[in-house]
Amino acid sequence: MKQTAQDILNFVEDNDVKFVRLAFCDIFGNQKNISLFASELPRAFAQGVCFDGSSIAGFMNTEESDLVLWPDPDTVSILPWRPTEGRVMRMYCDITLPDGKPFEGNCRSYLKSVVARAKALGLSCDVGCECEFYLFETDERGNPTKLPMDRGGYFDISPLDKGENIRREICFAMDDMGLKPQHSHHESGHGQNEVDFMYSTALKAADNLNTFKSTVKAIADRNGLFASFMPRPLPSQAGSGLHVNVSLFRDGKNLFEGDVAPDSEAGYFIAGILAHARALTAFCNPVPNSYTRFGSCEAPQYVSWSRQNRSQLVRLPSAQGEFCRLEMRSPDPACNPYLAIGLILAAGLDGIEQKLPLPAPINRNLFLSGAGDGLESLPATLREAIILADASPFIQKELPLALASKYFSYQTKLCLDYETAPDPSAWEREHCFLVL
Repeated sequence: MKQTAQDILNFVEDNDVKFVRLAFCDIFGNQKNISLFASELPRAFAQGVCFDGSSIAGFMNTEESDLVLWPDPDTVSILPWRPTEGRVMRMYCDITLPDGKPFEGNCRSYLKSVVARAKALGLSCDVGCECEFYLFETDERGNPTKLPMDRGGYFDISPLDKGENIRREICFAMDDMGLKPQHSHHESGHGQNEVDFMYSTALKAADNLNTFKSTVKAIADRNGLFASFMPRPLPSQAGSGLHVNVSLFRDGKNLFEGDVAPDSEAGYFIAGILAHARALTAFCNPVPNSYTRFGSCEAPQYVSWSRQNRSQLVRLPSAQGEFCRLEMRSPDPACNPYLAIGLILAAGLDGIEQKLPLPAPINRNLFLSGAGDGLESLPATLREAIILADASPFIQKELPLALASKYFSYQTKLCLDYETAPDPSAWEREHCFLVL
């Protein structure tokens, strides 16, 4: 059952909530928020909260800077790492112009629009995100270092794995916030971890991913560590992926259950993702460092699909019933989840609408030298990805012109800054490692 504004106001009064954080993302996925005293919440629900959009990357110009936040009462969570007296609550927000018209840079609304299009076709989607991250030591002043917290590897246990207690604390916090953790483990890289949580609707999955990332960072900091979601913070170690799992339903039936025929809706959906995969990459992999993952450590390099095979861009994991799904393995945690999930779903829906033919599966290990001969490759650099996306009729049709223009302008400058940096490693530390 959806929560109403009055439900939230009652909860605030009954549970000693003193502060309310209104959260949102800029168009590049960086989470922002404003904190209100709880007594201001009725006005926020009724009138919204005005803020300076020109100070948020990719939003507004100085000469027309005002935007309005509208809290979504169905996204409320208590922040469990904050004091229990005078509690802090958080809600995600949608954004409009002062006259109430939709703001084109509101990527959360874009994802809502894709979900509505799926519903109009008689389809619904569940989405689950598997997000990897690194934990690093901090120095005596609390500043992040590049020293991983341990030297453990995939599924290792203590004492090689020193992240057991941190992951346990993260899981408890996630459970308190309604994310329903499923399992956690040490990943392949030194200091690399993964905590998986239950799938949900597409919009809630994007909200939950933002909640997960902020939770990991807050709990790591509380334990004297630094959490990084940079795609590949250590060149000698595995990159961190964000595997996006999608289940597709019609009349309650999971269309990925059983065999997927090329001329079925599930087949068309996969074909749509493959057809637009290269254009999606600028949004699923938005920083120069993203492209150091591809082709190694179980990150794909080619546009292909099959069952189970982890060298593919899209695979169909071994599963039953409601857990049958496709898994897209190229995205990384630097992406804006509303844009990335929205565009992945939109690509699949385009495949259904156009009845795009599904290529034959590629049942070989594409990480072996020469195994991908004859297959299309994902872009090798962010600059190449931007050029492909900017020229894509699909992207031009999908995204508002103002949003796409600002996104590509920012990404192009990012490329130029990186390419001309006297010390690319120092630039990455400042612009990726410390902020992602």
